[in-house]
This record gives sequence, structure tokens and C-alpha cells, in this order.
Amino acid sequence: MSSISCSLAEVVAEMEAMYDPSWAEPWDAVGLGCGDPAAAVRKVLFAVDPVAAVADEALEWGADLIVTHHPLYLRGTTSVAATTFKGRFIHRLIRNDVALYTAHTNADVADPGVSDALARAVGLRSALRPLQPSPDNPRRGLGRIGTLPSPLSLREFAAQAASGLPRTAGPLRVAGDLERPIETVAVSGGAGDSLLSTARAAGADVFLTADLRHHPASEHMEAGDGPALIDASHWATEWPWLADAAGRLTSALRARGITVEARISDVVTDAWTATAPDLDT
Repeated sequence: MSSISCSLAEVVAEMEAMYDPSWAEPWDAVGLGCGDPAAAVRKVLFAVDPVAAVADEALEWGADLIVTHHPLYLRGTTSVAATTFKGRFIHRLIRNDVALYTAHTNADVADPGVSDALARAVGLRSALRPLQPSPDNPRRGLGRIGTLPSPLSLREFAAQAASGLPRTAGPLRVAGDLERPIETVAVSGGAGDSLLSTARAAGADVFLTADLRHHPASEHMEAGDGPALIDASHWATEWPWLADAAGRLTSALRARGITVEARISDVVTDAWTATAPDLDT
């Protein structure tokens, strides 16, 4: 595929038009992590995590820019020395003229954003609305809620969700009556147990998210008046957004007569790599 390069600054401008940094949470660290705004960009690799395996893929492919969902330095630091894995990551990128850009909680609440892509991946085809709308714009916000084309049992929907998400070491975990009819589905990419009560109030039949903790999930299920739960891998719930972000970026640049090549990293960077007792399979 031929490409017409543009500057890193032009790519950043398009990303920030889609995922305004002002939408990010105050504690978040989004935007350009490293790179010269004047540098040329021909190839962009999209990934969930800024980790060594992603750097390997970027360098092998010849990427000029890595766009990740998760920040490298979420908390402040006083050193980027190559004595830590984060320092080594930055050193490799700078030595090889590869930039790093992050869209995190600003992409979570965008319209469309991370949870829109998750909803489509698990089979929602209806119009979607935020589970927790942003105060300044009801089209944006955390999570999404919509309806299935036709009702499924919880058992059937869980299987459909599993087939729509990338595979990781662990299976989806399900809480609830497996024969419960499911029509209205709430989802939230990444850690979502802060939205349990919101999903209940919204009338969802099931809430699919990641990183559900024992006590909030247990108390939710004991209450008996809320949605069934599906707990997936954090990485898997955010990975579907990469293709959406890449497509929107390349389309926006193409409208300006600029063609850059985008690639979606399929390297599984979920922290969990195996389950016992199946460690040899």
C-alpha cells in the first residue's frame, strides 16, 4: 500500500479532533508521549498497551507512530532512565524515531468511543446511548446501552460475546441464571464495576465489562434486582476500539488527500497468560 506521509503534528490534530484531551479525567495522562511534531508519519500502529512486545512489532513493521489506549506514564515520574521497563520502552522508541500517542479516558467517553466498539463486537446493532452521559453532552459518556436484534438467553449471549471478543488466557465469567432472557445490554470497556448501579437503574438485562471485583459483584447479585454480569479481560474489552480509531484517523486524513497506513496490533498484552490446570495446553 503506497502512502503519502504527513507530519506527526497533523496526526495528533486529527486524533485530538476525535478524542479531545479536555474530555480526559483529571488524573489521566493523554496526548503525545514522545516524538517530534515535525517528523513524518507514514505508518501508525494501534495497540492497547505500551509494552515491549508492541515496541517489537512497531520496529519490525517500520512504524513511525504507536497509538495506545493506555498511557505509559500515568503517574508523574522524574526519570526515563533505561533501568526500568518504561524507560527502556521510551529509549527504544526515541532511538528509532518512533513517536507515542495516547488516547485513554477521552476515548472512553467519545462518541463513538471505546464502549461503542465493544458493543458492536458483542452483537449490539441498535442505536446506542451512554450508560453514564457526560454532563456537557448527552451523546458522550461512559459505557453504552442498546438492544440485541432478538432476545437470547444469557447462555447464548455469553457465547456470542466470547466469539466476538479476542481470545485471552481466561474465559468470560458469567453471573446469573443462564436461561435468563437477554435483550437490553449494557457494556463498558475496561474496569466497570463503578457502573453497576447505573446499569441496574438503566434497566439492562446484562452488564458486560472487565475487572469486576468480588465484593461489588457479590453484593450486586445478592440484591437480586439487577442485570446479570459478564466479566471479560480488560484488554479484550478495549481492543475492538483500535480498528475504529484507526479507521476514523485514516478516513480523516484521506479526506485531506493524505494516505497513511494503519495496522492493528493483535499481540495479546493481557497481563494473564495461562490458567491452571491447563498450563501445558
